[in-house]
Amino acid sequence: MSDPTASKTPRIMAIANQKGGVGKTTTAINLAAGLAELGAKILLVDLDPQGNASTGLGVEAQDRIKTTYDLLLDDAPLSEVIQATKFSTLFICPANADLSSADMELVSNEKRSFLLHDALRQPAMQDFGFDYILIDCPPSLSLLTLNAMVACHSVLVPLQSEFFALEGLSQLMLTIREVRQTANAGLRIEGVLLTMYDKRNNLSQLVETDARQNLGDLVFKTLIPRNVRVSEAPSYAMPVLAYDTTSKGSEAYRALAREIATRHGISLPQQETVV
Repeated sequence: MSDPTASKTPRIMAIANQKGGVGKTTTAINLAAGLAELGAKILLVDLDPQGNASTGLGVEAQDRIKTTYDLLLDDAPLSEVIQATKFSTLFICPANADLSSADMELVSNEKRSFLLHDALRQPAMQDFGFDYILIDCPPSLSLLTLNAMVACHSVLVPLQSEFFALEGLSQLMLTIREVRQTANAGLRIEGVLLTMYDKRNNLSQLVETDARQNLGDLVFKTLIPRNVRVSEAPSYAMPVLAYDTTSKGSEAYRALAREIATRHGISLPQQETVV
């Protein structure tokens, strides 16, 4: 997928939902790993003060010397913030609790909504040769999430397959529309991803039917199942694709990565396993 001789502009995708517990960080980690398996070079930007994406990719708290806080508020160069992970083509801008004060500090900054946009477009970004930049947003419609929406090309929305799942989407969709009108005219919805899906459960099937009737082709064909291996993997500081490569969760996130790559017209090499 990657041509090391070509100057490229990475595709930037925010993974956002103001509701917690929908599989947002899990999707960020495993989609990043799935795209990396396909030969893409990936940067995952952890924009959540909880730092779960950083932990889930094996970056210990003491190793987060420079974080996305420094990238946003101290103009830190990308080379000082981006860290390698255990996976050769997957990199991360880690986060820690410092980000929890960012919203208050951003309020007085006149460029408060564009800081991440500008940080991810430093001239040095070309030197890294990333194919995708994925942004793991906090579970709120905060200034951090707004920064992600201004910075990205599209938003992927994980949606838990449970009752009232669609009700929380209206405010998120409204925010996306407002950002499109005021700060990022090219912003679009990458798709809605149904997570924690249990095909044996009538409720999951009803939520899927409701989502497809209301949102049509915005809903990904891929469904992420409720899977114990997906839940266990973060405690071992790795994506489920590496923790249990043959699990149903791994298969689903690989399918999502291929669905996204195919949507973008990317030629896919033979699938390999994350090592």
